[in-house]
Amino acid sequence: MNVCLTDVYMRRPRERDNGPEGMEPDGVIESNWHEIVDSFDDMNLCEALLRGIYAYGFEKPSAIQQRAILPCIKGYDVIAQAQSGTGKTATFAISILQQLDPELRATQALVLAPTRELAQQIQKVVMALGDYMGATCHACIGGTNVRNEVAKLQAEAPHIVVGTPGRVFDMLSRKFLSSKNIKMFVLDEADEMLSRGFKDQIYEIFQKLPSSTQVVLLSATMPVEVLEVTTKFMREPVRILVKKDELTLEGIRQFYINVEKEEWKLDTLCDLYETLTITQAVIFINTRRKVDWLTEKMHARDFTVSALHGDMDQKDRDVIMREFRSGSSRVLITTDLLSRLHMWTYFYIELYLHKVRLVHHLC
Repeated sequence: MNVCLTDVYMRRPRERDNGPEGMEPDGVIESNWHEIVDSFDDMNLCEALLRGIYAYGFEKPSAIQQRAILPCIKGYDVIAQAQSGTGKTATFAISILQQLDPELRATQALVLAPTRELAQQIQKVVMALGDYMGATCHACIGGTNVRNEVAKLQAEAPHIVVGTPGRVFDMLSRKFLSSKNIKMFVLDEADEMLSRGFKDQIYEIFQKLPSSTQVVLLSATMPVEVLEVTTKFMREPVRILVKKDELTLEGIRQFYINVEKEEWKLDTLCDLYETLTITQAVIFINTRRKVDWLTEKMHARDFTVSALHGDMDQKDRDVIMREFRSGSSRVLITTDLLSRLHMWTYFYIELYLHKVRLVHHLC
């Protein structure tokens, strides 16, 4: 049985560089769009948005931002293969905000994400970047009070709605969320949404949008299901794809341990704690039952760990994530709620790299 040590991901100090971490600003990207803009100042963005970008800490756009923001704000449909940590969230957030009419009290952009946690993270980025514009953004997610959701949508009519497919579809179907003024539809982590069985809901949501709606799709990988979505929804899209030999993890050391028997894994994991100095770690497990089992075993050996999986109450999940981000919780045991590659098996290289980047960004 094989275990990849980056499944137990160790946090270490990082230096702030120009733009988001992950893909370097001069990274190689394959695209049918050849205009590259290497400065936010040269993108013809509104002054209030530029203030938000620089206040957020960005200095120079990452590779995907240099290529994807311009076609997005020009109204093209865009497909971007993007890993976590490459600046993909800011790419579509900036594009949405640039096209936003802050004076119009109506929802003008809709973003779908596969998980509640990702939707909330996107909301925070949008609010931060759009702070000087007076932009409003609402997270429309399951696990929250429906009555409060309806009241908020009707009273505020947020400029941007970020949500999970189930709750967004419900609000659209019941006409609590109006699609009349939606100009841009973003599918973030499209491959993950499709793997979770959201295909029909995504299709039905799209049918409720104006026919002129611009579509932006982001995906870590490009399986057949994602390509089918692009042919159904998109009109001559701009394609921005990371070349396979560019899917690397610069600056991250990785280790591989061959564990011959399932029952030896716990001892192997505990040995790592005695061998390494771990500031923070995430351990990925492929089932919720095993998360609970490992958490119990680690507690029995006097290790302080936290557990996170989809069966938990939303409020409990939020508390655990806040504790982990703040550093008060050092070790998090979780399922693919945070990633899509599991501790006990490995699938495609793109998914493995995506997972390590995601946790590097999280820690």
